[in-house]
Amino acid sequence: MRCRQTALWNLREVNRPTLGLLNSIDRSKQPRQWQATISVPAPVGYAHPTEPQCSYDPVEGLTLAPDTDPIDKIRQLEDQISQLRQRLYEQGGNRSSSPGASGSDSGGITLPRASLAMSLIAPGSPGSRLRDATGSPDLSGGKKGDSDPFMDLLFSGWNPDLPDPARLNQYIDVFFKNDPCGSRVLHKPSFLAAMKLSPKDPGFPHSSILHAICASASRWNPTDVITLPDSTRRDQFAEFHASKTRQYIDKTMASGEDIFSVMQACILLSWYFYQEGRWVEVWIFAGFQTRVAVPLRLNYPGTFSTHGNNSPGAYLAPPKDLRDLESRRRTWWMTILFDRIASVGGWIHAVDERDLGTELPLRTEDFESEAHVPSNPQDLSTPDVFTRHPPQYTDAFLLLVKAVMLFGKVTDFNVRGNLRAPTPPSKSQNPFLLNGFKELDKLVCEDFLANLPPIFRNNAGITETTEGATVNTDLYMVHIIPHAATITLHNPYIDFTNNDNVSMSRCVNSAKQILKAFYSLSQESIDVTKLHPFVTICWYLAAVVLVQLCKHYIETGDQEREARIWGEINVLRFAMLEYGSRSPIGTRQERLLQGLMREIVRMTAQKHPLEVNVPLYPFSHRNQNQQQHGPTMDAASSLQNGQMYHQSSNASDRTLSPPNMNGVRLAPHPMNGANGAWPGAMRDISASPGQHNLDLLSSTSNYIGNGL
Repeated sequence: MRCRQTALWNLREVNRPTLGLLNSIDRSKQPRQWQATISVPAPVGYAHPTEPQCSYDPVEGLTLAPDTDPIDKIRQLEDQISQLRQRLYEQGGNRSSSPGASGSDSGGITLPRASLAMSLIAPGSPGSRLRDATGSPDLSGGKKGDSDPFMDLLFSGWNPDLPDPARLNQYIDVFFKNDPCGSRVLHKPSFLAAMKLSPKDPGFPHSSILHAICASASRWNPTDVITLPDSTRRDQFAEFHASKTRQYIDKTMASGEDIFSVMQACILLSWYFYQEGRWVEVWIFAGFQTRVAVPLRLNYPGTFSTHGNNSPGAYLAPPKDLRDLESRRRTWWMTILFDRIASVGGWIHAVDERDLGTELPLRTEDFESEAHVPSNPQDLSTPDVFTRHPPQYTDAFLLLVKAVMLFGKVTDFNVRGNLRAPTPPSKSQNPFLLNGFKELDKLVCEDFLANLPPIFRNNAGITETTEGATVNTDLYMVHIIPHAATITLHNPYIDFTNNDNVSMSRCVNSAKQILKAFYSLSQESIDVTKLHPFVTICWYLAAVVLVQLCKHYIETGDQEREARIWGEINVLRFAMLEYGSRSPIGTRQERLLQGLMREIVRMTAQKHPLEVNVPLYPFSHRNQNQQQHGPTMDAASSLQNGQMYHQSSNASDRTLSPPNMNGVRLAPHPMNGANGAWPGAMRDISASPGQHNLDLLSSTSNYIGNGL
């Protein structure tokens, strides 16, 4: 039977034939005849054959060899697999080109199941370098080389769901260079050093963190992006790694294994969801993180407690060194910051401010250098924590923590004030008669920014270098978050019919400051998509005030000021759309703003209100020594109907104008931004507004625009 078994094995393993092909084998009775023959002793000088002489029908593609080397057979099989893989890649490797191919009627995203071990590796791709020319592991004992890197990588313990090491290191580098949120919880020097360890080493970064980094970093290095029917983008590579991170979170919640590392991965994933504008997941993860962190005692001073452990459960051991202590602090504070930011719509916080006993973090430079610095003497119970900033414990990140917590105080005030109030707040109400309002107003609207150290107060986060302007996104946010908090605090009490209404003055001034901060970015041609995603909420809050002001001007028939406010609303819309080109939260906020604008769009006499006056700055600092483009001021002001066209071949060179008082404002040609925004030529709406108590934006309302 040996020959029959050998043939059957070859057929199954090489060609996988159907049952009909198996039936084509010659089913002769030769094995039985051979057994009958050898049962009789052979005559002297004659030897029976050692095996039956079988014959088979020829099978196409099957080569029968009496003595087949197993290693050669394995290589033959691997070669066929490699050929099939390449054919499959050429025919359907780019699955993102056909989002509906998954057969799902729900319109959802099918997560790719490709991994390092099983993915379709394109010829010439970084992953193809892990295999030899045939794609087969080298089993020839040195004929093709000493070893196969692909198999060595798997045997080393590498997670096959992760990209290959070279590509993963690229994502890690992009993440630390660009991510303004989750990267704060990781100690970059030790993390990069740990990446050089063996994957089996206990010090190697946890796979959940690496998956979360891939999901976050793909925003700046997209590979597999599709556009959904609602015009939002979705990165399938990021979705795959986000799904893997969630699997680790689910596993840890069931077993408690590696809980701190997985919690850090959860923070990274939460910020990914926030930038995607996926609000349900944002809200769920905001509460989930805090509920996980509390049993770990991260809300205690020193992130550890030796008492109060009456509840069953496993808690973290004391921090083993200063780096571990500071990592826990930052993990806790980023959890709290995420909770505060997720709650700005007027939701209750997951952890009350009074239950935050953890001292504030150290400066980033001290954390990364592992300097032996005593713990920060400030926590939220410190009386002057928002107005006193010790130099040894102050940097942009620490000020950002304080600014967000300040916003959290406003949210707490609004939520608790409305909880048992018989009626909602109204513009006829004097909020300064409410208990605690006056003190909070003074802290938010005046004291916080006024008491910043001069080096931070006089710097909005923008620095000019020989290579161009850069922005410290933490410090930039420190300067606009108090204004967003002011709008949130005073917006219910705005009364535009009362020139003495303090809430109106506060809100309009804050909207002006947020606009001014945006102009400072656009003047320097800084990429706004690298800002903290919370900036889109600040822009939205400023736009809410301008929409109300625009409605007031429509109702009073002040077309000059109405047109000017339309231009400023569109500036903020453009900013959101620009941010949305990389992070969907911007597009979602702009869509939300358009819903708020429906009433004034119906009321206005402007023919194309959403096209009015997205001004362009005539030249940026990158080319200030070059000849100024476009017509001069006199020429521009003499154009018939105030219309001007100036073509630009590079959309990235367009920058919005900073405030100026030249009295002429011109609008650009069609923009190539998200959703096809800004169609058509826009009109000159230059104005010379008179003095008016309501017109607090006049210092930022006159522009001259010119495409670059």
